[in-house]
Amino acid sequence: MDDSETGFNLKVVLVSFKQCLDEKEEVLLDPYIASWKGLVRFLNSLGTIFSFISKDVVSKLRIMERLRGGPQSEHYHSLQAMVAHELSNRLVDLERRSHHPESGCRTVLRLHRALHWLQLFLEGLRTSPEDARTSALCADSYNASLAAYHPWVVRRAVTVAFCTLPTREVFLEAMNVGPPEQAVQMLGEALPFIQRVYNVSQKLYAEHSLLDLP
Repeated sequence: MDDSETGFNLKVVLVSFKQCLDEKEEVLLDPYIASWKGLVRFLNSLGTIFSFISKDVVSKLRIMERLRGGPQSEHYHSLQAMVAHELSNRLVDLERRSHHPESGCRTVLRLHRALHWLQLFLEGLRTSPEDARTSALCADSYNASLAAYHPWVVRRAVTVAFCTLPTREVFLEAMNVGPPEQAVQMLGEALPFIQRVYNVSQKLYAEHSLLDLP
């Protein structure tokens, strides 16, 4: 994956999530993977502080790319097709990790959870006052999303690491869309695209009781 920041613009990445939903509101996996790659570039541009998330995301994206390029690729063009295929063929470990630790359902669930964290964090940046502490914003977002799935040691280490985060202004400038006030406006316009993809995915996983895959 190319982590070069040349020409990077977070608005382009966020708006690209609009392409993830087709006319039937199915989540298309190729644009989903491409959009996530853009988010990884954003996280990497902020330094090593978010490597605990970005490294895991990259490994999950590689699994999905293998599935998309494999012999069963036609079953992995959308999230809905993937769920139907893997459940009907018993390719998902529903109670404990055993035979299918890299199933598409489990892999996308981890991306889905990380997307929720990032969405909450960016929304926090958008709505917070100028002097808001990014460490608190990030911790609140983490505790409301990913923390529940991490052991105590990881939660503690991550919370401590958040204390070294740059200021809110630095985050907004890293989005490369102009001054901070313009970045705030952009987030208000673009974050709903992530929200919609998240909501559709959440509903699908809930309907099939897949939200707690081991």
